[in-house]
Amino acid sequence: MQYQLITTSEQLEKVCTAAQRQEAVALDTEFVRTKTLTPHLGLIQLYDGHQLVLIDPLAIDNMQPFIDLMENTEVVKVLHSCSEDIEAFLTAFDTEPTPVFDTQLAGSILDMGPSLGYAKLVELLCDISLDKGESRTDWLARPLREAQLSYAANDVLYLLPCYQQLASKVQEAGKVHWIYQEIALLVDKKRAQMPEDFAYLSIKNNWRLNSEQLTVLQALAAWRLNTARKKDLALNFVFKEGHLFEAAQRLIDSKSGLSRINGVNHQSVRRYGDTIITLIEEARAKYAQTPEKLRLPVVLRLIDIAKYKKTLAELKVISDQIAKDNAVNSDVIASKKQLNQLLKWYWFSVDETRVQGLMPDVLSTWREPLFRSHVTRLLGDAPAQ
Repeated sequence: MQYQLITTSEQLEKVCTAAQRQEAVALDTEFVRTKTLTPHLGLIQLYDGHQLVLIDPLAIDNMQPFIDLMENTEVVKVLHSCSEDIEAFLTAFDTEPTPVFDTQLAGSILDMGPSLGYAKLVELLCDISLDKGESRTDWLARPLREAQLSYAANDVLYLLPCYQQLASKVQEAGKVHWIYQEIALLVDKKRAQMPEDFAYLSIKNNWRLNSEQLTVLQALAAWRLNTARKKDLALNFVFKEGHLFEAAQRLIDSKSGLSRINGVNHQSVRRYGDTIITLIEEARAKYAQTPEKLRLPVVLRLIDIAKYKKTLAELKVISDQIAKDNAVNSDVIASKKQLNQLLKWYWFSVDETRVQGLMPDVLSTWREPLFRSHVTRLLGDAPAQ
């Protein structure tokens, strides 16, 4: 099918007005995120069954018609593995498409395989092989080549036929609301902001540090996240995580000490070295002046808790039974990561879910009525927020 490249506000308004009349539209995005914290939107693909268009957000002054389409709850937006697309829309427009039918999630619910790729889905449902040759390209460069545009068009063209097959089967199974609610939960997670003072929670091996070292890591991780947000830089392009951890572990007290960290970027040391050393000094002073009972507690691991393995096994039995009762694969109901998220939320006073104002996945949206009574019986009443 022939695509049309949309580069003006007038063209966009015409396209979106027509798309508003459809029951569903297929969407995809192309973006660049090589060194940045956030994705930079380069192209939006839209197919509504009648018009296949490639929207150039870099050329169009007024994207409001597209925003209105995204926010129209009467039109289903069909995407495949939409997590990064959602983030791209939130970054570009501070809004998200709703409701979203994610064809990858639908495939998982229908036991077509976990994390099914778009090309494989199209092959299974449409018997068509797609060329993925342009997947790694600079979508912010202009002009875009014909090969890039054709690739982008194909990335959305077959979504509606796939949706039509999948939606009827998911509807028949009574699980369409699972998809809509799962994506709404995903949006909540994307909108949530990790408080900078808790950025240390996501640093690998943080559990190895004592309270003083962890206080230093807390300061360094907060600074790194703040800098990344201000400059829109990927975290490791500010200062690599492993090097940040080592600086805290060794309580480094000089720029020359920083430079001796194996593999450290010396340009980063020149740029940020003075700041990092000052932060380390201030964090150590803060630790020394803080009464022992008020100092930052060391990070606990689930594996360090004696009842962890037994409790996780019991949760897995519950999850497997819920999956069996609902005729879906167990991973759709709850992954090991999601069960661990629940246990951290119950057992730890500080965890990544709680500090972002979120609830564990298994106690949210469609999973909540399936799990709540079992979780309460096994773990007790939910901890205070």
